[in-house]
Amino acid sequence: MKKLSFFNCSPNLLIIATVLFIVATGNTTFFEQVNSVYPWQDNQGFIIALTLVVMSVLTIIVSCFSIIIPVRIILSVLLLFSASAGYFTDSFGTIIDNVMIQNIVETNVDEAIDLVSFEFILNIFLFAILPIICLYLVSIDKYSWKINSWLQISNTIIALGVVTISLYIFSAQFTNFFREHKPLRFYLNPIYPIYSTGFFVKEILEPQENNDFLMVINAASGTDDKSHKKLYIVIVGETVHAGNLSLNGYERETTPLLAQRNNLISFDEFYACGTSTAISVPCMFSFENRETFDNKKARRTQNVLDVIAKAGVSVLWRDNNSNSKGVADRVEYQNFKSPEVNSICDLECRDIGMLGGLQRYIDEQEGSVLIVLHQMGNHGPAYYKRYPKDYEKFTPACQTSELSACETSEIVNAYDNAILYTDNFINETINLLEENNNNFETAMFYIGDHGESLGENGLYLHGMPYMLAPEEQTHVPLIAWFGSSSHIDMESTVKQSKKKNSHDAFSYSLLHALNISTDMPISLDEPSPLFVMQGEE
Repeated sequence: MKKLSFFNCSPNLLIIATVLFIVATGNTTFFEQVNSVYPWQDNQGFIIALTLVVMSVLTIIVSCFSIIIPVRIILSVLLLFSASAGYFTDSFGTIIDNVMIQNIVETNVDEAIDLVSFEFILNIFLFAILPIICLYLVSIDKYSWKINSWLQISNTIIALGVVTISLYIFSAQFTNFFREHKPLRFYLNPIYPIYSTGFFVKEILEPQENNDFLMVINAASGTDDKSHKKLYIVIVGETVHAGNLSLNGYERETTPLLAQRNNLISFDEFYACGTSTAISVPCMFSFENRETFDNKKARRTQNVLDVIAKAGVSVLWRDNNSNSKGVADRVEYQNFKSPEVNSICDLECRDIGMLGGLQRYIDEQEGSVLIVLHQMGNHGPAYYKRYPKDYEKFTPACQTSELSACETSEIVNAYDNAILYTDNFINETINLLEENNNNFETAMFYIGDHGESLGENGLYLHGMPYMLAPEEQTHVPLIAWFGSSSHIDMESTVKQSKKKNSHDAFSYSLLHALNISTDMPISLDEPSPLFVMQGEE
């Protein structure tokens, strides 16, 4: 049976045609960003040259791989990569860097399904599946491996020539482009996603000079006796921008229950050490600061939960998110994402279900207790799934994960409803703690992992490189509540809450609040505790 084909062409022509298609369809955001810096009316020559350079780089990538892998396979992978990355960049302003690749690898099925909308499927069909079908309907001229290799080498040489000539003619503009406008390259699709994937794989495969577990603290002990036990609960919030909390001055009443609480402090100038869960969660429980934090190293380094457990405190991590990102690898861990464990599940398992059976756990412990509750919180883009219908106070609320189908006000409504539900969850957690005030010194710390963009300046979701991230993605809540027998100096801590601070201080502050002494050397770079104890200046 004769194979159906439209026409014959050489491998090189097929490469050039596909690369042109990818540059034209997958780089809308990139060229919008370029045009904002280099207006077309004044820079036609440079923009054309830049386009040729981008095409040439892609051509070189495909030609080099085509020597050892069939060209159709290389181009198919490139089309899928471009269509996927292009959709998220164009629709949400997402930058596909190595951290975002890590987020993709570590995401769970529920989170992934939220991102698969009709618009995404249509985009993949139009800009990947249909072109791939066309690739296989084209009959490619067949050559021996030797001749094909020479064709690809010649293709590479020609592409390098185009790059060289373009850089030479527009050297001043390209120098400015690379030196002064480096962030523009983050939007290059699929070149930057390919680079980011390679960097991520390299980090994973790169052997460590020392694979031993790294100890930060060798000795840790609690100075309280059993007559003065502590019960602290840390709630790790998900995807909450501090500016959307009425506790912090937001015009909408999104935290009405917390507003009625005594002994509650909101740190309204608090910032995350990352813009994604994969970075922020392990960073906030580490002893590193944002600039020195290394995610790979953190997996094999002692964190604050390890130290607290070493001091004899019972530590429990309950998770209604994807996982602890390695933080709870050495303490008791419970997954609350399934109805078998979480008794409160409808559209999805609810955060408040993590409180189930917690009193029984507390009663079984002999000494001080630290419990971490990792929320699903406000994880997007399906904000409408993050709360029961009873909490849909702000309407109309966006009822789809396809944010482009909703008005900005509808997206914000759904997002604020999810915060309203978190307000209830935190309040119920405090109720639990109050029931234990006679037996423990109690405290609750709600700390956001990162914020969220809701359409400001065309950006959605989170995960932007920190140097480019807007405040909506970095400004996060820290809310502290202290029980009636707490030794916290409320007046001094309120003053401390008005100062600008960050995740960098949280681990040290947790040890300080738990009254745990260690043999960790005092560093001049060590941040001041967030919480001031009575008797301290």
